[in-house]
Amino acid sequence: MKKKKIILNAIIDQGTLPLFFHSDAEVTLETTRALYKGGVRVLEYTNRGPEALENFKLLNQVRLREMPDLYLGIGTIKTEEEAIAFIEAGTDFIVAPIINPEVSKLAREHHLLWIPGCMTPTEIFMAQKHKAALIKIFPANILGHEFISSISSLFPGQLFMPTGGVEINEHNLRSWFKAGVCAVGMGSKLIGQKIMDEKSYGQLTDDTVKALQLIKVSR
Repeated sequence: MKKKKIILNAIIDQGTLPLFFHSDAEVTLETTRALYKGGVRVLEYTNRGPEALENFKLLNQVRLREMPDLYLGIGTIKTEEEAIAFIEAGTDFIVAPIINPEVSKLAREHHLLWIPGCMTPTEIFMAQKHKAALIKIFPANILGHEFISSISSLFPGQLFMPTGGVEINEHNLRSWFKAGVCAVGMGSKLIGQKIMDEKSYGQLTDDTVKALQLIKVSR
């Protein structure tokens, strides 16, 4: 089975794709360790600051030593140059807030899963034209689960993952999964800035365990 299919299945099985960024390398490492301890096996680190590339390189080195069964991807990739830099740094997959055909092409050339962000049916159509197996619906808190219910019949078989404001409670999660999504993105609602700044890694591990359990009962 191709690696990108394996990672796609891993995201679906996990039911969520946690994502975060922190400028401090040590906080980045400890946050990842806490998520891993809580059961996360697919993770997106986001390209949200000038430290992202060096942090990612360090994180990938530690991941290979300590967490070899963790799939590590990079998010917020908008340009070809960003994609090349993180492909060279060893990313397992690429997540984007937009559709850039050049990034899609690079991902295909390197046999990587590419997950673009979409907000309209036209963007979803364009993402499909560029071979997106999984599409991120972003920002999910603005579009809502009813958006998925309304457009899913237009794109039969397409896999969707809402990201941005997904709440970690059973009612909200059930609404998304009932609408037909295959997984949900979880950022600040799970990995809050306060938790990272205060280095509350034990709490993050506990919250991660609870979130994964909630997803199981909500599907």
